Amino acid sequence: MSRTMVLRLFIIGLVAVGLLRACQPAPAASANTVDPITKPTAQPAAKPAIEAVDEPPAGLGRLTADYPAEVVEAWFELELKLIQKTMGFSPPVASRALGYSGLTLYEAVVNGMPGYQSLAGQLEGLEVLNAAGMAYNWGAVANSALANAIRLYFPTAPPEYLAEVNALETQWYRAYESMDGASMARSAAYGKAVAEGIYRYSITDGGHEGFGRNFPVSYISPTGDGLWVPTSKQLIPLQPYWGNNRPFALPANDACAPAPPPEYSTDPASAFHAEAQEVYDVTTALTEEQTAIAKFWADGNLTYTPPGHSIALTTLALRTEQANLAFAAEAYAKVGMGVSDAFISVWQAKFTYNLLRPVTYINAIIDPAWKPLILTPPFPEYTSGHSGQSGAAAIILTALFGDNYAFTDTTHADLGFPDRFFGSFHEAAAEAAISRLYGGIHYRAAIELGILQGNCVGEAVLALQFTK
Repeated sequence: MSRTMVLRLFIIGLVAVGLLRACQPAPAASANTVDPITKPTAQPAAKPAIEAVDEPPAGLGRLTADYPAEVVEAWFELELKLIQKTMGFSPPVASRALGYSGLTLYEAVVNGMPGYQSLAGQLEGLEVLNAAGMAYNWGAVANSALANAIRLYFPTAPPEYLAEVNALETQWYRAYESMDGASMARSAAYGKAVAEGIYRYSITDGGHEGFGRNFPVSYISPTGDGLWVPTSKQLIPLQPYWGNNRPFALPANDACAPAPPPEYSTDPASAFHAEAQEVYDVTTALTEEQTAIAKFWADGNLTYTPPGHSIALTTLALRTEQANLAFAAEAYAKVGMGVSDAFISVWQAKFTYNLLRPVTYINAIIDPAWKPLILTPPFPEYTSGHSGQSGAAAIILTALFGDNYAFTDTTHADLGFPDRFFGSFHEAAAEAAISRLYGGIHYRAAIELGILQGNCVGEAVLALQFTK
């Protein structure tokens, strides 16, 4: 049996013991007890104080790859739950949290990954303060980093879910403490330092605490023929300034900007009318399968949101492959930053073109009684956020797991949706994208060019130099 497998089985057993101990009264405070960490006072500094390790520790678990990925898989599953349960975590806001969580994890454990390097100097404004090398338990570092990151990015989460954060952190802390008590205090402190450093960096990106300002009253929507108008009682569009946020990998916010949509026209012979007519024709004769696809990929209320769906697929693949911590850190960082940048890119396009939604055009020009299957979200149409983020994730996940990586998507099993099988990540992205036409909320151009836009974002993430 391999050394990694022995360690994997050992940690699983320890976690089971930790679960039993977590149900007992909390012990008196000691140097090895993890206390909940409150959100620090926001500082405008863009330079995180992150220690770097010159040499990995000797002995069991000396490298990040020697640890299984279970600890971080558990953390990202909990983060998805917090996205579901915390007010204000719209898709753009959720994508940002996932992006910074992935970056935090990677930066926390990269010094135990020979051949890999920090992204400092590649991501705009991200710097690392180097320090003398020390021995770390990389599983414990990851545990502390993600626990603290989630507290920082979800300060308004319901108390019962913040309690779950504390419990999960304690569970894994005790498991690692049992196998390597000597390095626990500094490992936990190091993970916390990385989380706080990345958080200080995040404050300057334009999206800080976006959960509290999804619909800014300062924004005034432009008016004119073909431009977006409210489709519900929500009169201000969602996150109109999001496209101005600092991206992770894109060299500029419009670096993956799509070509313009078909020119607006009410002429029945125009390309624009043809796109609207297609939406009308398809949605008024939906098959059972098309309806199922539209609902499965809606990723609306009570779900993880679209970027959360991509992270769920990442976790699914990591578990299938029994990945180690090093590979998982790279995967979560790339996919997290990819979906985050995709939302910045898509939102930059949405509020450049401010295109009206199908329901507005169809009700005015084709059929005043028509209604879409999926409730139209409150922001401009072009391009599709589902398409953009799915396209980015597909490029990255394919690079990580292979071209024809078949899998069964069980993401919404808890909501009663049947599982769906896909022969590749690109196949899944294509279905996610076309689901928006079946739902009646996007024209074909926004779907197809949105996929290409997302592919471009994914390639920008892959262009980052993770390896030396």
